[in-house]
Amino acid sequence: MAHQPRKRFGQHFLTDAGIINAILAAIDPHTGEALVEIGPGLGALTLPLLARVDHLTVIELDRDLVAHWRAHPKAAHLTIHEGDALAFDFGTLGTDLRLVGNLPYNISTPLLFHLATFAAQIRDAHFMLQKEVVARMVAEPATADYGRLSVMLQYRFHMDALLAVPPEAFDPPPKVDSNVVRLIPKLPAERHALNEARLETVVAQAFSQRRKMLRSTLKGMIPESTLVKLDIDPTRRAETLTLEEFVGLANA
Repeated sequence: MAHQPRKRFGQHFLTDAGIINAILAAIDPHTGEALVEIGPGLGALTLPLLARVDHLTVIELDRDLVAHWRAHPKAAHLTIHEGDALAFDFGTLGTDLRLVGNLPYNISTPLLFHLATFAAQIRDAHFMLQKEVVARMVAEPATADYGRLSVMLQYRFHMDALLAVPPEAFDPPPKVDSNVVRLIPKLPAERHALNEARLETVVAQAFSQRRKMLRSTLKGMIPESTLVKLDIDPTRRAETLTLEEFVGLANA
């Protein structure tokens, strides 16, 4: 299919066979699994996946690509959802979902936050993302990359950066390096927040002005006395707190 990549959809199509095979090896798909691909594009991952499994669910926003897949010889093995993954209810697809995708870099952060709300329905996810986004996802406290995305995703998932991918692996080549990351949801017993919505609020507030001290950013939400009681120095900044300390703050 001749398709002009659309900038507004952030389309960069993976073409490197070696990278594709490495991603497939990491996913290790099997027939009968609930595999869901976000943004099948021209099929760089879709067709190799369909060579290994008998069915695949795909979510695609580009109407031309939706039409392409509906007319494709493999269409009988696809369930095609036309629409924006940012607004899609992944809960309607059942449980034990295995998500894959070369995610549009221009929406990757909000999409990750959206997908995190469906963690209970997900077995694992393998995503191609901008290298800098993956660095933020897996960042340790007290590093420049550590922030709200790091804390909230690390609360819900075990994450590993698997594979570095250069720009020339795509057509057209993006202006950034990429990385493949694996996300595996944590079990309920591994998540200790009494109220996860409150944890999100505390983390967002703490990082709202990341150069300011906690006594300033959390003023009106958490008294200094509570910080001291939790053995957290009020002069610390959000980027120095561990995930466990954020959970303790939210629970207090």
